Amino acid sequence: MNTNEKFVITVAREIGSGGRTIGRKLAAKLGVRYSDKELIRNLREKFNLTTYAIEKLKGEKKSWFAEFIQMVAPVPKVGMIMDTDSKFMQNLRSDVTTNDIYKAESEILNAIADEGSCVIAGRSGFFVLRDHPNKVDVFITASRENRIQRIVKKQHLTETEAETIMDSIDESRENYVKRYTGNSRYDARNYDLVINADNHTEDEIVDIILSYIK
Repeated sequence: MNTNEKFVITVAREIGSGGRTIGRKLAAKLGVRYSDKELIRNLREKFNLTTYAIEKLKGEKKSWFAEFIQMVAPVPKVGMIMDTDSKFMQNLRSDVTTNDIYKAESEILNAIADEGSCVIAGRSGFFVLRDHPNKVDVFITASRENRIQRIVKKQHLTETEAETIMDSIDESRENYVKRYTGNSRYDARNYDLVINADNHTEDEIVDIILSYIK
């Protein structure tokens, strides 16, 4: 990957592997935009960016989306914190289907990637951006035991609660990815680099990724 040109790094991860933090730290080191589920969901839900709305916006001036992205996630700001008590989280549109969500998120991811270099966490980025000319796909995994312990610590849960949540999210993400990509998210062939987070700090993993792409 040529970091002197516009590039995209996608970071898929198992819950509890630390992948989200790794992606954020990686973006900060590279000085590029970091896009995670909060940013994508914020864009889609708060501003009603359904597939229809995005298609309509394509008829507007070309700089509209660039200006909008810069407003909500300026470079090199790292990530975006979503207000879980805000009205748009309490009044989700019931008429938006999973297909609508996938199509809208795909449009948003492609728009973000077109605007400039970025790190994108999850959201099937390895597949959605498969035609991007300068991209590296990374998958962060970890042992079941370490994942559970990380969730317990981060979310202040019991081990049983953490395990239940982890299994539910694993299944949901796998079903989502299989439905829209035709591949298992655990298939190493989807990625350029697969890293086991066991026995590595987040900063060490960031350095591994930086060494790989450079």
